[in-house]
Amino acid sequence: MSTIGDGTRAVRAGLPEPQQYEPTLPGPVFAAHFHLSGEPVGPYTYGRETNPTWTHLEKAIGELEAPGEEVVTTVFASGMAAISAVLFSQTRAGDIVVLPNDGYQALPLVREQLEAYGVEVRTAPTGGDAQLAALEGAKLLWIETPSNPGLDVCDVRKLVEAAHAGGTLVAVDNTLATPIGQRPLDLGADFAVASDTKGMTGHGDILLGHVTCRDADLAAGVRRWRKVVGAIPGPMEAWLAHRSLATLQLRIERQCATALTLAEALTKRSEVTGLRYPGLPSDPSYPVAVRQMRRFGSVVSFELADRETAERFLEALRLVDDATSFGGLRSTAERRGRWGGDAVSEGFVRFSVGAEDPEDLLADVAQALDAATR
Repeated sequence: MSTIGDGTRAVRAGLPEPQQYEPTLPGPVFAAHFHLSGEPVGPYTYGRETNPTWTHLEKAIGELEAPGEEVVTTVFASGMAAISAVLFSQTRAGDIVVLPNDGYQALPLVREQLEAYGVEVRTAPTGGDAQLAALEGAKLLWIETPSNPGLDVCDVRKLVEAAHAGGTLVAVDNTLATPIGQRPLDLGADFAVASDTKGMTGHGDILLGHVTCRDADLAAGVRRWRKVVGAIPGPMEAWLAHRSLATLQLRIERQCATALTLAEALTKRSEVTGLRYPGLPSDPSYPVAVRQMRRFGSVVSFELADRETAERFLEALRLVDDATSFGGLRSTAERRGRWGGDAVSEGFVRFSVGAEDPEDLLADVAQALDAATR
């Protein structure tokens, strides 16, 4: 699997050996318990610990995260469950954790909980590799690149080298890029983490997350945390996720190409300011992004004059849902400031490009901008 293309890998990932008259991808296994005589040493014992449907999905994600390598993937009920599993399984009172101060909106809640448990938390921006200055003595560095929603990018290899030199573990939230766009383990990270609610599954109909590690001991801690807190996915969600992975490369290729086209079109609109897309050569993150990313994601962010202008723009869109989240087949956009947790202007728009025909999507954005600013 290490030499085939991304599309072939996505279609074949995690499938069991063919069996006559059996489906290519076995259906979801609904079981709270399994037949278990004697000592509990088999692969499936109790539904909170293991499930065959998870096994297929975890194998598939591992093949996408690190083709041809032995890795351990653990799937979770949500992206936040995956994030929490890494941070809380690897740290203790007195440890130091370095977080981005411009990352996912729920990270401040995680910070509060870490501090309540006696963990010191330092923060720094993603851009400019600013987290380097906060690494001394840290147990764990948490990287989010590209950052959400600002789309800043940091040099993962540089941060990993500095962190490892001081004995610091590194986790990378790769939600925006997916393994099709960026592979954190190839860049030296200890943990590749993602909310699979977004681009990995791409249909906007399930919540899921995962953590992938090369180191079996680190993975064991993550998996133990899942067992302790019970943050397990349902078998139906896991099966739907595996089914969705087959189209991952197709979806991401289309979405990333259209996102770049949209970003290029927005550079020509005078009412648009603060435009960010890592794949745009004029973007400040481009020099770093082009070295470590193979595709640049489906999200474009920009600013309009004020809250009212942004809301008029969103209301005028005909092919784009005003909804939170990103990475889905149907384009979504939102005025991110409505949540109150991100350091963005009132007119800041996070736009997630879907799989619509590019010409249709660009025409819709153009007419919505015209309607919002006339």
